[in-house]
Amino acid sequence: MKLKEMSQAELEAMNYDDIAYIILKEENKKMKINDLFKRICDVLNLGESAFENQIADFFEIMSTDKRFTMLDDGYWDLRINHSQKIVLDDDYEDEEEIDEDLEEDMEDEENEDIFYDENSDDDDADDDLKDLVVIDDEEANE
Repeated sequence: MKLKEMSQAELEAMNYDDIAYIILKEENKKMKINDLFKRICDVLNLGESAFENQIADFFEIMSTDKRFTMLDDGYWDLRINHSQKIVLDDDYEDEEEIDEDLEEDMEDEENEDIFYDENSDDDDADDDLKDLVVIDDEEANE
């Protein structure tokens, strides 16, 4: 539905981000946050004080709404108008190489003895405890 076709009551019942979505969709172009919010304020017949008091809140709304994206040059647009770049790592030519590398990694981990202790001095541990004395609370208070 277009903004011009909506009643003032319908517009006032909408959230700022929903109105921003309609504006960006109708305009089909990116906009600066100030220009976009100024347009929303005009549509809702809000004054300059509302613009100044709520622009920070509007920025937060736009930042958290997944429908919008902030572009490098400070403009905002609908996320659906911009593709995401996906970088694939071409180190592996096919799935078989990946499987082989995973199997080798698993074999290496299995052969690794994580409990190996080069300094096995079990006799010293017994010597450390030979002077240990256990006392109860009554003996400690005396």
